[in-house]
Amino acid sequence: MNKLYSCIYVVMRVVLVIAMMGFHVSHSMADTIPGAFDGPLGWRVGIETSAAFVPGTNSFLRGETPDGGRVWRSFSGAVHAGFSFNPRSREGMLYPGLYQGLGLDARSFCAKSMLGTPVSAYVYQGAPVVRFGDRLWLGYEWKFGAAFGWKHYDRETAGYNASVSTSVTARMGLGVKMCFRLSQCWTVGLGMEADHFSNGNTSYPNGGVNTVGAVIGLTYVIEPQAGVGGMMDGAYLAEDCHDWFYDITVYGSWRKRGLIIDGEAQMCPGRFGVVGLQFSPMRRLNHVVAVGASLDLQYDESSGLASYWVEGTSGDEILFWRPPIYKQLSAGVSAHAELTMPLFAVNAGLGYDFLKPAGDKRFYQSLTLKTFLTKRLYINVGYRLGSFKEPQNLMVGLGFRIL
Repeated sequence: MNKLYSCIYVVMRVVLVIAMMGFHVSHSMADTIPGAFDGPLGWRVGIETSAAFVPGTNSFLRGETPDGGRVWRSFSGAVHAGFSFNPRSREGMLYPGLYQGLGLDARSFCAKSMLGTPVSAYVYQGAPVVRFGDRLWLGYEWKFGAAFGWKHYDRETAGYNASVSTSVTARMGLGVKMCFRLSQCWTVGLGMEADHFSNGNTSYPNGGVNTVGAVIGLTYVIEPQAGVGGMMDGAYLAEDCHDWFYDITVYGSWRKRGLIIDGEAQMCPGRFGVVGLQFSPMRRLNHVVAVGASLDLQYDESSGLASYWVEGTSGDEILFWRPPIYKQLSAGVSAHAELTMPLFAVNAGLGYDFLKPAGDKRFYQSLTLKTFLTKRLYINVGYRLGSFKEPQNLMVGLGFRIL
């Protein structure tokens, strides 16, 4: 077991060194308060297991399968490794108890012939929300990554598999946990977690799979941090929290498109490009939460095609005239709330297109993860929906934060 801890420790050290090459923390009080990576970190490893319910959100999961089997439960096991900041560092005082790292899990739906046994690789981050003493607290944890190895849709299963059409999907998870510190090194957590698996409409069908269930885990801290964090000076805290910042994000993706032509559903062959631009003025409410608005521009190569259908074509041979570019542009405004933490920020938005292509929904939603390479430059990975139910496209790109 000690060899396992040593191997994980070395791997996480390498990951951290790579992150430090791009991630720089500015601090005006560097002489008195160490930065995030200036001192020893609390390295940790753990295991986790969960039992979950699978809602019947599409016909395949509800039992429209060759054997009529209903997919209603899942079980998973995970291993993870990560670190927390020194409690006396700048980040340790601003974000007490924050932790993050990498995880790997395997999941069974008790239906291997229909869904397979996907394996997920993900990043995660969590923190206490309410403390009930030195040993007990209630916290949150999110996960974002990819799931590999799905048994998915193909032409032989075209009549029923409406859940997964690719061997790889995105995986998003959010949970709440009650954690109890058994000793200086050991912590046990028990809570609830919801997960969503989807390919972001890059292939069709894309009904997706959702799970909601209980999770229990055990974490071992390899390098416990002695003592507790100090109190952050009020002036320094105010300096850390700029009133406003401005995010400029450029993203791209590809997607599938289904249309109704002459009253019949048609799947357009091939995939279509999507390019978008967001400008988001955001105001910090504190050092954790920011709110604001965004101007959203998007070009979707598959938008507005129904009006340009070539009569007499259908199926795999369906054809369309190319619409003018302005017929495939959308422009909207959206309201956003963002959880801003070291290294990562999770952003949720609700928007309305005042300019939209024919046939698209005006009301849209987005959920994105920003991973900061430097204090200003970040990778953006997210997902956009229409009216909370219609998958639209992934949002994968780069962003720049103006402080």
